[in-house]
Amino acid sequence: MIAIYARQSVERADSISIEQQIELCRYETRGEPFREYTDRGFSGKNINRPQLLRMMDDIRSGFIHTVIVYRLDRISRSVLDFSGMMKEFGRYGVQFISATEKFDTSSPMGNAMLNICIVFAQLERETIQKRVADSYISRSRKSLYMGGSVPFGFRKIPTVIDGIRTSMYEAVPEEADTVRLIYELYSRPDTSYGDVVSHLVSLGITKRGKRWERARIRELVINPVYVRADADVYSFFTDNGAEVVNQPEDFIGANGCYSYSGSSDKRKCSTSVAGEQIVIAPHKGIIDSSLWLECRRKCMAVKQVIPTQKAKNSWLCGKVKCAKCGYALTVKSFRARPQRYLLCSHRLNSKACEGAGTLFADEAEQLVSAEIRRKLGELRKLSSGRADVRLPSWDELSFSDKRRITDALIRAVYAADSRITIQWRF
Repeated sequence: MIAIYARQSVERADSISIEQQIELCRYETRGEPFREYTDRGFSGKNINRPQLLRMMDDIRSGFIHTVIVYRLDRISRSVLDFSGMMKEFGRYGVQFISATEKFDTSSPMGNAMLNICIVFAQLERETIQKRVADSYISRSRKSLYMGGSVPFGFRKIPTVIDGIRTSMYEAVPEEADTVRLIYELYSRPDTSYGDVVSHLVSLGITKRGKRWERARIRELVINPVYVRADADVYSFFTDNGAEVVNQPEDFIGANGCYSYSGSSDKRKCSTSVAGEQIVIAPHKGIIDSSLWLECRRKCMAVKQVIPTQKAKNSWLCGKVKCAKCGYALTVKSFRARPQRYLLCSHRLNSKACEGAGTLFADEAEQLVSAEIRRKLGELRKLSSGRADVRLPSWDELSFSDKRRITDALIRAVYAADSRITIQWRF
């Protein structure tokens, strides 16, 4: 049958709705039966859209002989993606129709015009992206609120800056007291992020109902949104390679700062300040510059809260949990000791769990491997159909194969009986 595809990324008064697109495409069906495929809220920059992928599957299955769209850019704004799509259409004998541009893909001239139009569609998308990025930079330089989560210690309130309606931060007294406590604790020479977390946990202080973690402490102490920015703060940023938008005389020791990374809409939260864009914010800071600088310089010496734990360290990663808190165990090794250990990730992040005790990863892997071999030995052997085929033993398998097999075993067990709960106890 015929397929009608419609897409709308953002609903605006000046944009054509999906329902209108389908109605205009119905005329091209000439009364033939058709199937609708609609993607609402998806951009045309790529083909990762559920209904478009479903339509392509139906084309490969032979269900579709014609695809109708309201306009070319509804199906794709990428030359590369559209070219690949047209090859798929040709392979399965599918005709493509644009209701407004009136393309005839059966002729060489029609195909040429089609490709020319998709080039301009991609150009339009890239122009829009550049315009949005330029607008973001311009607005951020004017201290306008750029969205994102509200930092702990503040609430968002409406305001007007240079005649533009926007938002700004206002201190929340109870949370601001916690922020000051965190800075005072971390400023002590021998205090680590984990020590600060332990102290907050002992006092029953949470982060808006959630338990504090070391990463959240780090994000807080390096965020210039809290500082009462003065001349010393200005010098700190300029000396360390940041781009300071405001003039030195704007740093009067009262307002906080916004920190941006280039044209990204995510505030940079890095050890270094090089490349950051610093703008004086309209709200009042809550931390004196001397205390903020002391903490900021201290954490510049700490490259990261915890080394990144990758699953390549053990095929057990993600499959064993701490019996006390339920968080996954991760594998870590220490330079002074060559062994690998299974450690509670919740304890590593926040010291909020006492941990699962000393677990050597090598011994745990051997124990689980032995149990898997025993269970596999109980299974009835299947004939491969070929006498010369030799299957590798468990010990001969690679790390990735072990992960794949254990994943499949766990899925198979749960599929067989959803009531089964597996617990490994060491």
